[in-house]
Amino acid sequence: MNILVFDIETIPDVETGRLLYGKHSEMEKLSDEQVARVMFQQRSQNSSGEILRHHLQKVVAISAVLRTGERFKVDSFGTNESGEAEIIELFFKTIQHYTPMLISWNGGGFDLPVLHYRALKHGINAQRYWNTHANNFRYDNYLNRFHERHTDLMDVLAAYQPRAFAPLTEIATLLGYPGKLGMSGDKVWDVYLTDGGLQKIRDYCETDVLNTYLIFLRFELMRGTMNETEYTQECQQVRDLLTAEKDKTHFQEFLAAWSN
Repeated sequence: MNILVFDIETIPDVETGRLLYGKHSEMEKLSDEQVARVMFQQRSQNSSGEILRHHLQKVVAISAVLRTGERFKVDSFGTNESGEAEIIELFFKTIQHYTPMLISWNGGGFDLPVLHYRALKHGINAQRYWNTHANNFRYDNYLNRFHERHTDLMDVLAAYQPRAFAPLTEIATLLGYPGKLGMSGDKVWDVYLTDGGLQKIRDYCETDVLNTYLIFLRFELMRGTMNETEYTQECQQVRDLLTAEKDKTHFQEFLAAWSN
């Protein structure tokens, strides 16, 4: 079984924000940063927080751990110059090619709904992902919450009870993994506005999928689909890759913070 552990990072979709809240011509004169501030204010007036609705999120990074046979890779789709449509298309092309088991942390509640809306916006073909009837997909597809073709670890470990949901970084820390290293999702927009911000976001996203993959390995150990030897070997493979990538500072920081 091929495995694709994924995570996305988003910023406010200021283009749509201008369309939705642009009843006054002044909106056209505002900078992206100012438009985003309006969007956050609108959201906070209608809810208990400033987290924007899924359809108002723009994807700036998708990172993944790809595990296929003897291959183990951690990377982000596209480059710093890639637009949103390109990185989303590459994500769904990877699913089309490998038909992997998707692993996420809150992917069902956030990442996938955002990707649905953005793929819809850009007219991206995701045929295999949306398949719910042909071959084996009728009884095990990416869209059914209780199927394993997409396993949302946060959802499953909480027994599908929202009151039991836990943050990725806290569960990672609980298990001796690094967790988040100096950044979090609520800082992405501010970092994006700085020089070199997109690369920092991609690096951060890659450490998130590493945490998620390690939690997945422990989950496999817990439910008996992996034994202690196999678990140790998989963890060592992660350590070996991080050690070999000496020029990637975020990998070295992750490795140094990994306690067991």
